[in-house]
Amino acid sequence: MRVLSVEAAQKTILRRAAWDEMEVPSAVLDRIERTFGERIGPDEAVRRILRDVRSRGDAAVLEWSQRLDGSSAGLVVDAAALAEATAQVESSLLEAMQLAAQRIEAFHRRQPALSWIHNDEEGTVGQLVRPIERVGVYIPGGTAPLFSSLLMTAIPARVAGVDQLVLITPPQRATGLPHPTILAAAQIAGCDAVYVAGGAQAIAALAFGTETIPAVDKICGPGNLFTTLAKRQVFGLVGIDGLPGPTETLVIADESADPQLAAADLLAQAEHDVLARAILLTPSQTTAAAVQAAVMAQLEELGRSEIIAGALAQGSGIVVTESLEQAFDLSNQFAPEHLCLLINEPWSYLGRVRHAGGVFLGERSFEVLGDYVAGPSHVMPTGGTARFAGPVNVLDFVKLVSVIGLNARALAAIGPAAARMAHAEGLTAHAAAVTRRLA
Repeated sequence: MRVLSVEAAQKTILRRAAWDEMEVPSAVLDRIERTFGERIGPDEAVRRILRDVRSRGDAAVLEWSQRLDGSSAGLVVDAAALAEATAQVESSLLEAMQLAAQRIEAFHRRQPALSWIHNDEEGTVGQLVRPIERVGVYIPGGTAPLFSSLLMTAIPARVAGVDQLVLITPPQRATGLPHPTILAAAQIAGCDAVYVAGGAQAIAALAFGTETIPAVDKICGPGNLFTTLAKRQVFGLVGIDGLPGPTETLVIADESADPQLAAADLLAQAEHDVLARAILLTPSQTTAAAVQAAVMAQLEELGRSEIIAGALAQGSGIVVTESLEQAFDLSNQFAPEHLCLLINEPWSYLGRVRHAGGVFLGERSFEVLGDYVAGPSHVMPTGGTARFAGPVNVLDFVKLVSVIGLNARALAAIGPAAARMAHAEGLTAHAAAVTRRLA
């Protein structure tokens, strides 16, 4: 794991690249060419899949699943298969999942999302909070079945009062069904239906609806490049939770930090993906050197060492800052998904944090606890979007309805101002709607 100066880090690991600046690996382009018969970009490939699913429904979803994933599975997991898969999960793991579910629900039930009505002499104004009716959660398959992400997304939706909550997720090739842990999480979270599909065709099915899969009002959940591009293209027709990029953690540590624990936190993040970012900011040369040595020593003990090594070599690194204050300034500029404070008296620095998906205060409040059982959703903003977005929460699954019930007194008091403003904008019909009432 390399050690960088602040200047070098700002040009490399702390630099945010725009979507259109990201280089598509040649292996991805090769696969697209084999599938489509021509060398097109991922965005165009996704556009063609979306168009086909919108036109042909189930048949297109099944065909693209066969072509891209080699899957000939059906589109629905019935109740019997769901129960059978859940029975395959070890009881100790089910208990852990249920503990996580209880804590996620308890946390989100504390979140205020309240309707209110205000009455005075001019009438009534207010706000109604109404749940979104239909939400679809996409959970990828792959080498790490992210059943925890299903709990972290579906349970806040349930707390919000979503009427219909469905899961769509790819199958395993060996069984034709999604991973048993994902199906168990679907039962624990109370999903109303489970559908089988992956990639852009799954997002298309949720957005447009097919003969089997009903269209939803909002799509949530993580995914790869193709599912993220698909979410971007259907946004507006349906709501989306965001455009998740590779996961990232930023650790700020001082000389009080345990280098072994700091290294463990960085490695835990790096094992997600070769594109994951694991960054340490510290004003201590001693801490930097000790963490660097600990990372290399611990790496040899881990199972996903090739993935971790790839992540450490690309967007990760250790940055030696002039002070803790500069470290926090750099962190706010970077706006990390996860911000871990392995410093003396971390609470005293909480006020300096402006942009982060989640803040983890001290060595006993480390990110992996947040990933699974702390309570807040671990689905957090990536790619610098923590500047304007937050973790998945109850408010992601409700909408606000304004209430306006004014009387004649209000009309006399504010009507002339409305008419003047309408005339100033050149909207004479708007003005007339006011003046006729005033007359």
